[in-house]
Amino acid sequence: MSYSQPRPRELTPQEKERIFSFREKYYYSPRYSDDHYEYRHVALPRELLKLIPSDYFTENGTFKILTEEEWRGQLGITQSLGWAHYDCHAPEPHILLFRRAKN
Repeated sequence: MSYSQPRPRELTPQEKERIFSFREKYYYSPRYSDDHYEYRHVALPRELLKLIPSDYFTENGTFKILTEEEWRGQLGITQSLGWAHYDCHAPEPHILLFRRAKN
């Protein structure tokens, strides 16, 4: 997967600790699918967005497409293997959309 935008910086241990303190409030949707992909979305608490550095967001305020290291390692989103962040729900920037290929 290629990215046209610069990657966000790694969070400091203090930033990561503050962000990880919200993990119990993350909402993981049930899975849904089409013929090719399985999907789910993850809703982060709105107040968490204020703690995440601005370089994780696009100019219009939605998350950049994050690598697995960024969403798993930096933001503390936990899912089984194979999921990729592919889009954001623009009207609700705290919602990240994920998909993985069906086997």
